Amino acid sequence: MADVVDRMRRAGHPPLQTLAPEAARAAYEKGAGVLEVPKPALERVEDLRIAARDGHALPVRLYAPSHEKLPVLLYFHGGGFTVGSIATHDTLCRVLSQRAGCAVLSLDYRLAPAHRFPTAHNDAWDALAFIAAQGADAWGLDAARLAVGGDSAGGTLAAACAIQARDAQLALALQLLFYPGTTAHQDTESHRQLADAPVLPAPVIDYFFSQYIGSRAEREDWRFAPLLAPDVDGVAPAWICLAEVDPLIDEGIAYADKLRMAGVPVDLEIYRGVTHEFIKMGRAIPEALSAHADAARALTQAFHA
Repeated sequence: MADVVDRMRRAGHPPLQTLAPEAARAAYEKGAGVLEVPKPALERVEDLRIAARDGHALPVRLYAPSHEKLPVLLYFHGGGFTVGSIATHDTLCRVLSQRAGCAVLSLDYRLAPAHRFPTAHNDAWDALAFIAAQGADAWGLDAARLAVGGDSAGGTLAAACAIQARDAQLALALQLLFYPGTTAHQDTESHRQLADAPVLPAPVIDYFFSQYIGSRAEREDWRFAPLLAPDVDGVAPAWICLAEVDPLIDEGIAYADKLRMAGVPVDLEIYRGVTHEFIKMGRAIPEALSAHADAARALTQAFHA
């Protein structure tokens, strides 16, 4: 991990927070696949559309290792609600589909600053509701075995969707959360100690959230900060992956504790010595490969429970 961080530093790319959002998106996309494992070939890869509540056509990519009627993971990419796309998480979604033997639907929700809070959450929920009601059946998938997942900001969206699914009496098999953001104000001890952490230092977090969030009330809305949800009783079981050298680790642990206190089954895995984004560094970081295997195992067990 230290070698990867050193190579990033020597590459001399401008920090994301110094770029305009469009340039930041382009820079993130350019570097997204550099350390990824080779892309697995899958029998089924299709680009589809889901209508959001305002009629906007949301792109979604379907990955599946076969044309069988498979269980479904709806996946939300990371990127601070500002960067990231289906393309930046293509390899990860392929790996999860192949390893877990399930279909993965990767959603291109709308990004800030053109689309501020709560647009990303609304897009995520609209996609989940559509898939559960009709999309899975229309696409030859198993609507009865449905999970949500995501990394970083995508983990926030997945956690919030799991709460909303509980409220809508929509049963989910699992919420798969890679280092999710869950707190409102980024004031935990790990945020203080790791303010200069590689990959996700405090200025980058501030930059992302300034694009997406406009007020204190929005920051304290559980759709942005699931840790502030009034209760999480009865939400889907969780598999949570955290990185030791990540400002988000404390809020991830706190959310796992909140779920456990509510009686929700939680499998919490903390990967030592690695930073935020490590799951997309499988070519260089063995812990990424371990996380891929652990996540796939959690999905398989949840879908076949």
